[in-house]
Amino acid sequence: MSNKQYTASSIQSLEGIEHVRLRPSMYIGDVGVRGLHHLVYEVVDNSIDEALAGHCDTITVIIHKGNGITVKDNGRGIPVDLHEKEQKSALEVVMTKIGAGGKFDKDSYKVSGGLHGVGVSVVNALSTSLIATVFREGKIYQQKYSKGAALADVQEIGVSDKRGTEVFFQADGSIFNELEFNYSTLASRLRELAFLNKGITITLTDEREPNEDGSFPVETFHSDGGLKEFVEYIDGNRESIMEKVIFMEGERDDIPVEVAMRYNTSYTENLHSYVNNINTHEGGTHLTGFRRALTRTLKKFADELGLPAKEKVEVTGDDFREGLTAIISVKVMEPQFEGQTKTKLGNSEVAGAVDKIVGEMLSNFLEENPNEAKIIVQKVVLAAKARQAAKKAREMVQRKSPMGGSGLPGKLSDCTSKDPAESELFLVEGDSAGGTAKQGRDRMFQAILPLRGKILNVEKAMLHKVYDNEEIKNIYTALGVSVGTEEDSKELNIKKLRYHKIVIMCDADIDGAHISTLILTFFFRYMKELIENGYIYIASPPLYLLKKGSKKVYTWNEKDREEETYKLSADGKGVEVQRYKGLGEMNPEQLWDTTLNPDNRILKQVTIDNAVEADNVFSMLMGDEVPPRRDFIERNAKYANIDV
Repeated sequence: MSNKQYTASSIQSLEGIEHVRLRPSMYIGDVGVRGLHHLVYEVVDNSIDEALAGHCDTITVIIHKGNGITVKDNGRGIPVDLHEKEQKSALEVVMTKIGAGGKFDKDSYKVSGGLHGVGVSVVNALSTSLIATVFREGKIYQQKYSKGAALADVQEIGVSDKRGTEVFFQADGSIFNELEFNYSTLASRLRELAFLNKGITITLTDEREPNEDGSFPVETFHSDGGLKEFVEYIDGNRESIMEKVIFMEGERDDIPVEVAMRYNTSYTENLHSYVNNINTHEGGTHLTGFRRALTRTLKKFADELGLPAKEKVEVTGDDFREGLTAIISVKVMEPQFEGQTKTKLGNSEVAGAVDKIVGEMLSNFLEENPNEAKIIVQKVVLAAKARQAAKKAREMVQRKSPMGGSGLPGKLSDCTSKDPAESELFLVEGDSAGGTAKQGRDRMFQAILPLRGKILNVEKAMLHKVYDNEEIKNIYTALGVSVGTEEDSKELNIKKLRYHKIVIMCDADIDGAHISTLILTFFFRYMKELIENGYIYIASPPLYLLKKGSKKVYTWNEKDREEETYKLSADGKGVEVQRYKGLGEMNPEQLWDTTLNPDNRILKQVTIDNAVEADNVFSMLMGDEVPPRRDFIERNAKYANIDV
């Protein structure tokens, strides 16, 4: 515990808050579901900061009926004494001034989480109501706000031996497109924070819909093992090739570094990196340092064993990462973020710190655990062999002139436009549906690529099998992307991508859902950049056509069918119900009206809110382990359209 005083003088006011309500996306990313949930993360991050400073070990999050949120902790409590510069309570400064907070004072917080210091004031600005309650020095203080402005001065409302901060807020419906919080989304982030900050207890309660016994759903997240348990959680649906999780922890140049890693039988690398609890999706210098140390250390050990020479293969960096699950977490006092989404660490000094710690500790592990070390090297050599086979298969995928006419798959009905920004590619299940889609589309900007049957499950396939697959080759060549460089890496090059909307269009039944999942698994594992850039969509063909006289109504699920049937049958006469078993059962005009026409269609954009959870779901749904998949299906069966 730090003995330094945490008072109003610790709070620095950086700038005003007026701009937030005018340009909210600049501060929280967007005003959709992702931005809404980000409000919760900002408040929770304040409590996490208290934990990082050694003053808090319990955080509670409550979703109230009406989708209000309460976040409370047992930290020191935000100071309420007079802020000298602002001449008002420090609590009001924190809540109403953007960028104000103890995290800018190195004496109060050594490191800080959150989205680059945006802070709770942004949450306040985007809420119709926010109530801050502080338990501090034996007293209870409270202040109420609306749309970022204090409604009255801080009030002393009672006494208590508790300490900490409690924040209630109600998001502003005039700002956000959606006000309903998703329990699973919040739970995923809180679970992640519990793993990243071992010893902290985080509780999530949902008061919107009680259980049968009248209690509310509640989940508690706590990890004593931290990153080691995080790796075990991520790898829960994979078969590990080693019992131990390799854990490395150290500090260099005032940069604390934690790394946990383990190998499994899969063929994909699964690296997750964090800076001050922020998931750095685009990587950065900490990931560079880890990869450098991993390759150097394992290559040295492999050469000493003589396996690569014996097997007549040359190993590369990619080979050392195949089947690897690893988490890299660093704490940086003044992180510099860059990249398209500002989630790439740019601090050059971090690479060296991670490199040294991982290099030294991994070398020690390999020397002390020769059996595990040999298993890892054997896995690496196998990966090198598979990569050589994959290189030949991959070369068959590449096209010399993606924008030209030659080299395109024969089954592709291309669009007239050559502008990727306005061009759409529909991946359609089966030749029958493909034929209907070709007739119903707008040839100017819509291209159709029929896929024959179920494409390869890439989750269980070696690399060369993926590139050998005819349907996957057709997808690569149609898109115009390339994979691999002179160094023979698996990096995807999307500079010549021919379509900025790639739409998965399958039947609205269980088989269609399975094929959609297979295609999504392929994109997630081999073309994640397309998802991250917002290019992947899922079409929503209707499930039913209701007819009564001259009236026609399309419905997309059972609930809508029942409601629309009731409306149409209000006079007692019958309604004709047509169930679409497949896209091929529609005529071209119907498919255009419901699924292809930009004016009427429903397209679901595929995004990755939580890469760890996304990886977990794909490995569970498409991997070898049956029990987790069965459990998932049983828990989610009520949300599915089941064909009988």
